[in-house]
Amino acid sequence: MKTEHILFDNEKLISAILCGKVVSFPTETVYGLGVVYDSMEAFEKLVEVKKRRPDKPFTLMLGRIEDIERYAYVNDKINRVISHFMPGEITILIKPRENLYEWVTLNSKYIGIRVPDYKEVCSLINEVGKPLLVTSANMSGEPVLKNYEEVCRVFDDKISYIVKGETRSSKPSTIVICDEDLSLVREGNISFEEIKKVWEEE
Repeated sequence: MKTEHILFDNEKLISAILCGKVVSFPTETVYGLGVVYDSMEAFEKLVEVKKRRPDKPFTLMLGRIEDIERYAYVNDKINRVISHFMPGEITILIKPRENLYEWVTLNSKYIGIRVPDYKEVCSLINEVGKPLLVTSANMSGEPVLKNYEEVCRVFDDKISYIVKGETRSSKPSTIVICDEDLSLVREGNISFEEIKKVWEEE
């Protein structure tokens, strides 16, 4: 496979995603790998490219905060976290809606939701008209790839498109589980303490 290197505004990118291709693009954290969420074939390609266990769900990346409730359940506490930190460098694990595709949830109790603070990524998702399944651009178990050059080195000739651009923080997003209690999975630039304060507000 020959990988094409393009910019966000190239219309080929939207067509490729809608056709189930794997693409890589910068976010405000690190580079990501993404596919359209409603294609099992695209999901399987992403698993294969990433060399990742097929029973581990990917994050659902959305272009708008107001779309979150279409795919997951939120309550007052979760809404506070969303309104305070999204769009931004946070992924929240919350309870998914029952009608999602099996490969999106993989029977997990939670679905990861992220709305990036990166205008071009959000515009892309909104133009595609559907969420993306997204993971960090790296082989499973390997360090995350923080810039265009690193992504090219690892994924050239393995995926359809690599979008040229810059990441900002070079650190993956903070991940928290929002259930009865708040718990930390991974800490990034947004500290767990900051999130906890918002979570516990009355």
